[in-house]
This record gives sequence, structure tokens and C-alpha cells, in this order.
Amino acid sequence: MSAAAIPNDGAAAAESKGEGLIESCRTSLDGSMIVLTRLNDAQFAINPDLIERIHSNPDTTLVMVDGAKYIVTESLQDVIDRIAGYRAMVISMARDIPPQPAGRPLELVPDALSENPSGDKVSAGKTVPQRLRND
Repeated sequence: MSAAAIPNDGAAAAESKGEGLIESCRTSLDGSMIVLTRLNDAQFAINPDLIERIHSNPDTTLVMVDGAKYIVTESLQDVIDRIAGYRAMVISMARDIPPQPAGRPLELVPDALSENPSGDKVSAGKTVPQRLRND
């Protein structure tokens, strides 16, 4: 059997599709939404995380979590591909961001009474005396 006649196992197709997802995803300028087209050819951006479901009979209708409905010219599969591309872009961007420590880096705090090298217990800093409450 020739190489051209070997059936594709789907992995190579999925990998090539995945590489093109980010490039084919039409997003808004800040990248936080996908851009779709209304029936009157007006483009609008929508947050794909707020889409509850998508219907395709005969027009593609987006139903949002708040109940709003939007009819778009894109096909059901095209909207799904844009959402997948958007999410792939978010994950890709998250991988490129180095972790930023908030404030000081974490370190161990010495006990109020710690031992010095000679074995004597010494105060590690100012301690606050315990106040008894009157019940």
C-alpha cells in the first residue's frame, strides 16, 4: 500500500487544524472577544464565554447566558472554530507570561523564640505580650 493510500489516523489532521485555529480566529482588537457578522453585514464582537448554546436552523443563532439571542451569517462550525481558536489563543498567551511574584517572594519566618548556633534560645524580633480578655 502506498503512503498516499494509508488512511489518516486523525492525529496529523488535528495537529494541522490546531496550528491554524489561532490564525483563523477573528478576534477583537484586545483579543478578549470573537468577531461575528450580523445578517445586515454589520460586524460585532462577542465574549465567547457567555454563549450558552448555538442553534443552526436555518440561520446560526447564538443564545447567551442572559437569554439574549444573536443571529449571525457564519455557520455553526465556523462559530465553533472561532471559539476554539479564541481559547487556544488564551492558553497560548498564558504560557508565554512568566510568573510574577506578588510583592516579596515567599520565605520562612523564624519562630518568635529560635535557637542561635550556640543552642541558646533568643528572641527573633519584637514580640507582643499576650493580653488576657476579661470574660
